[in-house]
Amino acid sequence: MAKLFLIGYMGAGKSTSGEKLAALLNYNFIDLDKLIEKDYMLSIPEIFATKGEQGFREMEHQTLKRLLEKDNLVIACGGGTPCYYNNLELINNNGISVYIKMSVDALVDRLVTAKEKRPIIENKTEIELRSFINRQLIKREDFYRKAQFTVKGKDLDINELALFVKKKLEVSI
Repeated sequence: MAKLFLIGYMGAGKSTSGEKLAALLNYNFIDLDKLIEKDYMLSIPEIFATKGEQGFREMEHQTLKRLLEKDNLVIACGGGTPCYYNNLELINNNGISVYIKMSVDALVDRLVTAKEKRPIIENKTEIELRSFINRQLIKREDFYRKAQFTVKGKDLDINELALFVKKKLEVSI
């Protein structure tokens, strides 16, 4: 009965790390945003455009609740997932949560070239992006800090994280 939830800001490496981690743990990997797109047959930008952020957050919450019924998963949550509804409580009560923490500078470096896939930052200049990320991190950090574990996203060693998680899973079984 194990679920590992990766949380953190967009661009922190939750999906990339999650896929590798799932393979090392012999778990299934789920990218929450991709699952929402598949389930609702709309891209995240389309959902934001047609239903707004509130509509997206409702879909995200419902999708997260459905995942709680499954086991042996590594789930890469969206950057805002832990900040809405009671999602963080659901995450912490139903699995192990890991906050992949990154600095504003590192996030800007990663996101400045990947803006078109992310509707809330797609039209921002680099200066606007830095300011936006900084403001959002200030708001979200209180939620992220409630994760059971925090790791540094820059130079993250997935093998080390996998060993750590395996030990935690053995303790909680």
